[in-house]
Amino acid sequence: MNSLFEPHSIAVIGASKNPGKIGYKIVENIVKGGYKGKVYPVNPKGGTLLDLPIHADLKDINDEVDVAIITIPADSVYEAVCACAEKKVKYCIIISSGFAEVGNREEEEKIVAVARKHGMRILGPNVFGIYVSKSQLNATFGPQNIHPGTIAIVTQSGALGIAMIGKSASDNIGISSVISVGNKADIDEAWILDYLKDDETTQVILMYVEGFKNGEKFIESLKRVSPKKHIVTIKAGKSKRGAIAAASHTGSLAGSDNVFEGIATQLGILRAENIREAFEKSRFLAESIFPTGENTVVITNGGGIGVMCADACESYGVKLFSDMNMLKDIFEDVVPDFGSYRNPVDLTGQATVEDYQKALEKALNSEAVHSVIALYCETAVFTQQDIVTLVKEYSEMFKKKKPIVFSLFGGEKIDKATAQLQAEGIKSFDEVYDAVASMGALYKRYRFMQTEREEPDNSLENEKAIRKIIQDAKKEKRNVLLPHEAKELLKLVGIEIPNYRVARNLNEAVMYAEEIGYPVAMKIVSEDIIHKTEAGGVALDLEDAEEVMNAYQAIVKNAAAHFPDARIRGVEISQMLAKGVETIVGGTQEPTFGPVVMFGLGGIYVEAFGDVTFRAAPVSQKDARQMIEETASSSILHGVRGEKRRDMEKIAETIVKLGKLISRVRELRDVEINPLMVYGYGEGVKAVDVRILLRDIK
Repeated sequence: MNSLFEPHSIAVIGASKNPGKIGYKIVENIVKGGYKGKVYPVNPKGGTLLDLPIHADLKDINDEVDVAIITIPADSVYEAVCACAEKKVKYCIIISSGFAEVGNREEEEKIVAVARKHGMRILGPNVFGIYVSKSQLNATFGPQNIHPGTIAIVTQSGALGIAMIGKSASDNIGISSVISVGNKADIDEAWILDYLKDDETTQVILMYVEGFKNGEKFIESLKRVSPKKHIVTIKAGKSKRGAIAAASHTGSLAGSDNVFEGIATQLGILRAENIREAFEKSRFLAESIFPTGENTVVITNGGGIGVMCADACESYGVKLFSDMNMLKDIFEDVVPDFGSYRNPVDLTGQATVEDYQKALEKALNSEAVHSVIALYCETAVFTQQDIVTLVKEYSEMFKKKKPIVFSLFGGEKIDKATAQLQAEGIKSFDEVYDAVASMGALYKRYRFMQTEREEPDNSLENEKAIRKIIQDAKKEKRNVLLPHEAKELLKLVGIEIPNYRVARNLNEAVMYAEEIGYPVAMKIVSEDIIHKTEAGGVALDLEDAEEVMNAYQAIVKNAAAHFPDARIRGVEISQMLAKGVETIVGGTQEPTFGPVVMFGLGGIYVEAFGDVTFRAAPVSQKDARQMIEETASSSILHGVRGEKRRDMEKIAETIVKLGKLISRVRELRDVEINPLMVYGYGEGVKAVDVRILLRDIK
């Protein structure tokens, strides 16, 4: 990897004397950026470029070449890559576009094949290059004035990446590296993350991602990197149209955004809606230390903005210090009689510079206060320089001790103060919600780092018997398990199901109902009838033999009427369960991210309410508990209006077991338990209905 990010020599194939060409700009940026290695421009026309001799052919370079940057038209790239392979170049960065992003995937695959054959790696095609601060290497055709720092940018969009470089420069944000991945024909985000994981110059990784070639590989890299580095992602392609646009842009799949949201939570990854938010969070994370606790204090000179801040804190998971006795002890002597020490600490509109200084120093020196949000509404009491000096001094004082964020609101005076601070590399926010969002991001990471991580157990009992059920279905050319097969499979996994039997005639129906015990439920068994209730194929709460006989005949008759060609395997007779809380637990092979599990509120309204959350499988017990707590239905499970707490431990066990199943047995496409009936604490759960689909046997 070091040969790409810290190369000793670089060849630029397609170097140009024309300042309007990319081949000129890249050579210029490399030279003017202060790169200390050797630079070899390559162009058949020869000559010199920026006092460097231009080589007519790559093979004319009498030296090893670590990196070749290709800036020629797409139809000539393959030949250039072959020349690089012959030269034993270690890495090719292909700037050229015109490959998978426009449907020319075959040419892209041909390029990668020849590179791999010769042990060479490809970055691109369709990239703008790379910037690495520690190598003083700006091998891009973007801006030159990049400020060195601790934020690494990894982007799938070239144009957006160049704009992000410009934005970082104008906002005085320090960058450790910028890597454009483009079409990801070979090197992808996962590979780059593994490099940045051990890069001592990088503290925060900001990623713009449109889609994934190998989502599972990406997740595995995130697992390794997230405990070491902050990761902030802008995940495009959230909407249906956005996903289509992402696919056409880079030829990769966006994947379900709901699934990605769950995985981000699972792995401690922060998300941003836009570039501004991503930079704000990344900068704050890069410049802040972790708090030592959850007690945040808001110091303000305006009651209204303090209330807004309190609302924002609740929205972004920032916990306000609420010990009134402690707050009184700390702040009482700096708050006027008509102010408030009740957090937000309201110094009132008459607050002077000295009042803010005293309040901030008390917060800084109190062990009970772990972080501070300082708000200022413009008044005549402060001059522009007062504001600048206060923010500068206390940003520096807090830097090594506690996190602090400033939000300044007002007119021209505030705008000028903010611009002056920005020019000196000090961030203040004009919107209180943006300030709190950054503090919330820090606390998300703090909680993730404080949580002891459990490695999921991926062993699966009875795997041989489980695969036998699947193989038998495949022999019959079925891609769905029959209800009794699905239930037997769940039993093998260790998930509780109601007592049941499959009756193939009227006598068996009555006999099995009496064996199981009344009341019973009955359901048609047929792989050809998916929605059984609508087909009249379900009967509930049957109390005696006469009701069972009537129901059996009605179910068989209805099925034949609605689906005359359906294969009828019998009628399932099952125990009628007591009412509990209906939840849903599922697992699927997500096309982009691989095996994932789902949990949420179940029953017939699951799609209408959408109260579900996802995780990459397998999952630990802690992951499963967090999934439960994330859903809106968790309050029901904890017990509302005098109802007893439900058996959430058994739900978590079920999620873990289903995670093992879907991750170990890849022949399964979807497993859905709906409802999983949940009873009181210690009373367990029962999988009432289960549907299992297999991957296409073709």
